[in-house]
Amino acid sequence: MVVQTRGRHKESPLKPLGAQPPPPRATGAPQPGASPRSGRGLPLKQPGRQLLCGAGAMRKGGTGRKGAKSEPQKPCRPLAQRVRELLGLGREGSLRGWRHGLQALIEEKGAFIVRADSKIWFTFILAAFAGVLHWCHITTLFENDRHFSHLSTLEREMAFRTEMGLYYSYFKTIVEAPSFWNGMWMIMNDKLTEYPLMINTLKRFNLYPEVVLASWYRIYTGVMDFIGLQTKTCWTVNRGEGLSPVESCEGLGDPASFYVAVIFLLNGVMMSLFFIYGTYLSGSRLGGLVTVLCYFFNHGECTRVMWTPPLRESFSYPFLVLQMLLLTYILRTPNINRGSLIALCVSNVFFMLPWQFAQFVLLTQIASLFAVYVVGYIDSLKLQKILCAHMASLALCFILMFGNSMLLTSYYAASLAVIWAIEGFAWLFGTVTLKYLTSLIFGVADDAHISNLLKSKFIGYKDFDTLMYTCAAEFDFMEKETPIRYTKTLLLPVVLVVFGVITRKAIKYIVWVLSQKDLCEREDHFNHGELVYHALQLLAYTVLGILIMRLKLFLTPHLCIMASLVCSKQLFGWLFGKIQPKTLVFAILAIMAIEGSANLQNQWNIMGEFSNLPQEELLEWIKSSTRQDAVFAGAMPTMASVKLSALRPIVNHPHYEDAGLRARTKIVYSMYSRKPAKEVKKELLKLGVNYYILEESWCIRRTKPGCSMPEIWDVEDPANAGKIPLCNLMSKDPRPYFNTVFQNSVYRILKVTRE
Repeated sequence: MVVQTRGRHKESPLKPLGAQPPPPRATGAPQPGASPRSGRGLPLKQPGRQLLCGAGAMRKGGTGRKGAKSEPQKPCRPLAQRVRELLGLGREGSLRGWRHGLQALIEEKGAFIVRADSKIWFTFILAAFAGVLHWCHITTLFENDRHFSHLSTLEREMAFRTEMGLYYSYFKTIVEAPSFWNGMWMIMNDKLTEYPLMINTLKRFNLYPEVVLASWYRIYTGVMDFIGLQTKTCWTVNRGEGLSPVESCEGLGDPASFYVAVIFLLNGVMMSLFFIYGTYLSGSRLGGLVTVLCYFFNHGECTRVMWTPPLRESFSYPFLVLQMLLLTYILRTPNINRGSLIALCVSNVFFMLPWQFAQFVLLTQIASLFAVYVVGYIDSLKLQKILCAHMASLALCFILMFGNSMLLTSYYAASLAVIWAIEGFAWLFGTVTLKYLTSLIFGVADDAHISNLLKSKFIGYKDFDTLMYTCAAEFDFMEKETPIRYTKTLLLPVVLVVFGVITRKAIKYIVWVLSQKDLCEREDHFNHGELVYHALQLLAYTVLGILIMRLKLFLTPHLCIMASLVCSKQLFGWLFGKIQPKTLVFAILAIMAIEGSANLQNQWNIMGEFSNLPQEELLEWIKSSTRQDAVFAGAMPTMASVKLSALRPIVNHPHYEDAGLRARTKIVYSMYSRKPAKEVKKELLKLGVNYYILEESWCIRRTKPGCSMPEIWDVEDPANAGKIPLCNLMSKDPRPYFNTVFQNSVYRILKVTRE
């Protein structure tokens, strides 16, 4: 063991290989007696007929086939004559110039292939570099903020506060179980999370990331143990200030370190996808560079993975980036192949499985695609194929989530069903109606709080559950400072210009369509449905981000993607004829870097060290002084820590999306109401609670007017308004209904008396 002192601070456009069309191959004269369809007898060709070749040459058996009309066909010379001329042979068949002709052909085609391959590989190398850079950045920020590598196991678990601790607890369960399948059985038959109920947490909490990571961890440690390689190094860390030393382990053999490392690696890959995305959308590697640098310059507005790794968005959002890249490819490609649709379906599944909110994001995508279809940028066949991929992914998620009815009764599922038959504003009405009917039929009210949350934004609706959301800063309206920060980094002005150009060109195109001009003439104008889709998706994300501040995590990265279009020739080709694109782009980036570099420096200057001694004392007392089956209730963030570190049953937790859980939490939080103590105790006993963890700060803290716990209860329980809050009375003397058994500067444990 090595003793360490704690507290020191650690100082070209991307194109598919087949993007260039191969030269048209000539169709030689069929052999006498050979049929192109059956291989059997075919009359010899008649004198005077010329063979057809080039792009319009028909495939074998093409005569009489239905389908799109081909290009006008041109007569061509016989294949033998073309080959002789290509190879430098004369009409008389001499070998003059044969070798030089063949060598020139090989060099020309070989050089093209090498150039295409080198451009693609160079793009991938740049993308990989961007991914490594982002991985290093978020890893460094996380370590600087918490000194995570020097924390003990208990401190690392406490660092995963609120729902982060809840999610991590199931990873811990599988890792510490006798076997992987035993751990799976434990989380699918869980009795600790909502005592006395037994629930399938894999169905309720989107825990597939924890399942996958736990399986990888067990495989990794098993293989390393088998070959005799050390996976972690443990140290004794002296914490000072009269605190006892703790053991701290570094390396991927430590479960918490492994868990966080994989999350950061995934988000590094996400940055590689952003570079590829920006490159493909804009048609220039400069666009990929703009996307990545905009993301870094606005990093604090784009993500919070460096502060809260276990949140569902950390696992889910990278797959949304992949999904939107694939969707862009599908919208841009005239003929969709099955592989693209399968990839879209798979990316949808990986996006939806880890995060219950993903369905609402996909709803905005469906709405944007429908709008693109309505204005004529994509045909009904392509839209139907995309919808089929969405439906297949929804069905797969429904199965993998053990029939989670919230998926089938969602607005997303309703919109997919209605969009097949209804167009225009009737689609919105049909979606809401079908959503209401399916929720009524299945008796599902789990996502009712979403509707109430939206009502609170528009008409000021209030109830207990809605105020629990809106009083939290992340669910409030977007901060007024956010657009200012976007403007200082020049992100907002650039995107507004791009959006304005797309809107102008799209409106002109729609006017041409409505004027019923010749189709060929229209196709010469702005016919880029993928750009219109991105503009509409930006509007949807803007609305979400303004209504709920937390959702700017979708808006800001999409702004970075849109900024890449400043390099698009389709939008700014007229400008690039007057000024070099590189000159324009690097001038913009130089201005962006002024504020962007300051933002990065502010992030790098964040230095801290996690410590929560009051909670550590609380958890140590619970583990040493209570029975293993003692049941606890209290504030949601604290309950997650009690379950994770003390392994005690709890009756409420931070996953607030379930209707039953919201009802339980309301009972538990009645301790902060003005109700009589006898009534509160009676309801707690019904839940089987033995101990209540009271936090006096919850009695008085107030994020904004009307948002203290007693004020929230005044909305829900006006009959008791004006009375002294029960939590204040319990802080002074909890008897006779409760007894104080533990107390420190933050927490007070009340034992519920049994009569």
